[in-house]
Amino acid sequence: MQTVDVELAGREYPVWIGPGLIGDSARWRARIRGRHVLVVSNTTVAPLYLGALEQGLEGLAWSTHLIDDGETHKTFANVGKVLEALAAMGATRDACVIALGGGVVGDLAGFSAACWMRGIDFIQVPTTLLSMVDSSVGGKTGVNLPAGKNLVGAFHQPRAVVADIDVLRTLPQREFLAGVAEIVKGAAIGDEPFFAWLEANADALAAREPGVLVEAIARKCAYKAGVVARDETEQGERALLNLGHTFGHALETAGGYSELLHGEGVAIGMVLAARLSAQLGMAPAADTERLLALLRRLGLPTQPSRAHPASRILELMRLDKKNTAGTMRLILWRGVGRAEIVPGVADDAILGVLGG
Repeated sequence: MQTVDVELAGREYPVWIGPGLIGDSARWRARIRGRHVLVVSNTTVAPLYLGALEQGLEGLAWSTHLIDDGETHKTFANVGKVLEALAAMGATRDACVIALGGGVVGDLAGFSAACWMRGIDFIQVPTTLLSMVDSSVGGKTGVNLPAGKNLVGAFHQPRAVVADIDVLRTLPQREFLAGVAEIVKGAAIGDEPFFAWLEANADALAAREPGVLVEAIARKCAYKAGVVARDETEQGERALLNLGHTFGHALETAGGYSELLHGEGVAIGMVLAARLSAQLGMAPAADTERLLALLRRLGLPTQPSRAHPASRILELMRLDKKNTAGTMRLILWRGVGRAEIVPGVADDAILGVLGG
């Protein structure tokens, strides 16, 4: 097992990474301060792992709330249902919400915890690789609107993250690779040696070799923890973690959140951002090819669907939270490991890489 500590001003919490952690209740139960616990999960994950989690809740006043599986269920309506479940159990200010699931469950449960009595504790128990290396760490919570992804939310840090790699055995390969895309993203943003390590270990990672998997998760989480510690509420450096997201979120939204997994959108978005960087003379085209080669070797998509007009994707990109005062603000790069925030990118340049 490896532990990554997320250290913030006056607060810190552990990210535990390794096998058998859901069953290691003595470890995570110590992070629960009160007696009320609501476990939020979905209809796919609960039959697999809820039983193991419940064993660690003996003696507490706990309940379970399930949502349907999928990005389309990350809605205000489901937040309302979680809040009603907290009310029904008489949850007090020292209650805790446990998010058992992927990014959708974690975002929704965390946002619900942020809303109940203006903020109660929650613990992340991510069950997808994507949520282990990205959404469970850093305190971003929220829900989607028809107009765009994650437009409503709050920064609300968990009390702990329990990343049990045993749960990844039941994860479909497509979902697993979506998480690998987020690992690649962290290296592409600011850690060229890690990117080279991924190139050397790509086959073992895709095959879910445990030692390589724990190392990759820990290195990605450690990188993100450092960024979050320096910029918790995304006033500057933390925006770099969104390399590929402006393109990717727009592609996800255009597809009604059902065509692409988040990590697939990020993979395509990173390639588009790299191509745009090369087109603007910021980065060598060879680094785009290096990124393409790694993503393809890992079995990830690298091209956007032509089903959605470039003009529509651009329109959706304008709603991105990084934009300011009507100005398009993208995360681009100078090459592998050297991402930066670039304001005022021209529409024509964006349409050029989108094929419009």
